[in-house]
Amino acid sequence: MIQARTAAGPSRIQSNGRDIMKQAQHRVTLDSRGLGLHEITGEIAAWLSGQDIREGLLTVFIRHTSASLVIQENADPDVQRDIETFLAKLVPENPRLYRHNAEGPDDMPAHIKGALTQTQLSIPVSGGRMLLGSWQGVYLFEHRRRPHRRELVLHLVGQ
Repeated sequence: MIQARTAAGPSRIQSNGRDIMKQAQHRVTLDSRGLGLHEITGEIAAWLSGQDIREGLLTVFIRHTSASLVIQENADPDVQRDIETFLAKLVPENPRLYRHNAEGPDDMPAHIKGALTQTQLSIPVSGGRMLLGSWQGVYLFEHRRRPHRRELVLHLVGQ
């Protein structure tokens, strides 16, 4: 088995000259609007649709410690608001509670919220599409009050 990288497309794992596995990777830069859940399903789906991999596993990774990723209901916006409200009560912005406040009162609470949620998601892919449930969406969860530029890494492995 050999792995060959090509500049024009995804890398391929081959056996006897036949592709048995491919992988592709992409970086996405997003501008958050500040604190809250921001749906990014469409941006991920757009990249995924252009890949030559129909079946596999997609990993979505965020390269930050004060923002995170979640899969959550995308049908009723009250769900997102309730999650945001719950985390704000669970991890309050109170400078007396934390030593680390280098970037303001929302700094350490953002790190704690990031630790309680996820920095990476694994999503099955079939027919070139994410196998999300009927009411599921992928969200960037911004834990800082002001807008930030966030970078995601998308990594797709499959056939």
